Amino acid sequence: MSTPIFQLIGIAFLTAAAALLVKGTKPELAAVITIAGGIILLLIVLEAFQGSLKVLSEIAQMTGLDSVLIRTLLKMVGIGYIVEFSAGILHDFGQGSLADKLIFCGKILILILAIPILENILTLVNDLLRLIS
Repeated sequence: MSTPIFQLIGIAFLTAAAALLVKGTKPELAAVITIAGGIILLLIVLEAFQGSLKVLSEIAQMTGLDSVLIRTLLKMVGIGYIVEFSAGILHDFGQGSLADKLIFCGKILILILAIPILENILTLVNDLLRLIS
């Protein structure tokens, strides 16, 4: 699997050029072109990322980490990236206030996902303290 960076850059520039060409006559179509280009970029990256998931799963098995923990961490990172990507699109369309609210909601979702991890860490620390005393 090779890194599709040049493919991503090409699609991004092509999308930007197409949106700029159409923006003067049909601004609503420029928005659709930009969103479509962004979705294509995401699909390419997700396809490239699938191979990495197998490696992460193998690492989790070798180290004895709980697969739920790995999945939760990946969800947290995924939420962060998707929210940032979506907020960038909202900023591009002049919806900065809505983008800020989306980022805030994404942070809340990440916090909710982190609570079980924090609970496990605190339980582990408590168990270690009991062993010492």
